[in-house]
Amino acid sequence: MPAESQSSSVLRFADYEVDLRAGELHKAGRKIRLQIQPFQILTILLEHPGEVVTRAELQKKLWPADTFVDFDHSLNTAVKKLRQALNDNKKKPRFIETLPKRGYRFIGAMEHAQKAPLRPKLGTASPLMGQIGKISTDGKGSFALMPADEESAWEREKLDAVNDDVGLSLLIASQKLLLVPDGTPVRILEVQEHLLRCRVRILEGEHYGKTALAPLKSLTDLTQPPNRA
Repeated sequence: MPAESQSSSVLRFADYEVDLRAGELHKAGRKIRLQIQPFQILTILLEHPGEVVTRAELQKKLWPADTFVDFDHSLNTAVKKLRQALNDNKKKPRFIETLPKRGYRFIGAMEHAQKAPLRPKLGTASPLMGQIGKISTDGKGSFALMPADEESAWEREKLDAVNDDVGLSLLIASQKLLLVPDGTPVRILEVQEHLLRCRVRILEGEHYGKTALAPLKSLTDLTQPPNRA
């Protein structure tokens, strides 16, 4: 592993951030629930990016010799939960590659520790935060499709890639994708500049009060709200 990453307790890849000291996984600044063993497997793989970590090595590190457990089942279950947390696909992996009967390998692109964190530090908040604007479809329709969270945004990307209209309809029906009319006012709660998007609160209509993700370019008529007395 590069020296920069070894000296830091925070590791980054794609829009994920692993805090080794806190034992936490974040995606675009939001904490993702992950059990201890899947998290430990992730950290071990990140310690050796691009290298094969054998099943025997994982067994030695995670399950001491005097531990009575169905190792194969436990490891397979832990890796499955890790993939679910990373929205990774076993057959077409972005991060965790399986080498049958051998082990696993982290194949994602690691970022150096000195790069800016996904979560802004205090005092570096975007000037857009708190502003009120309107959702614009730029004449491409009467409604904008806005993901409710990061996981929904990733699901939509996968469905768009294969033109799966049925899948998109199911996301809309489950309220993971919100149909928001053109011109709906929203308040900016968080700016994710590295992803060119922001988290907003919807201020009008059917989804009043809900939060969603919106591309920065889709916001128009931005204004500062009046100061409270």
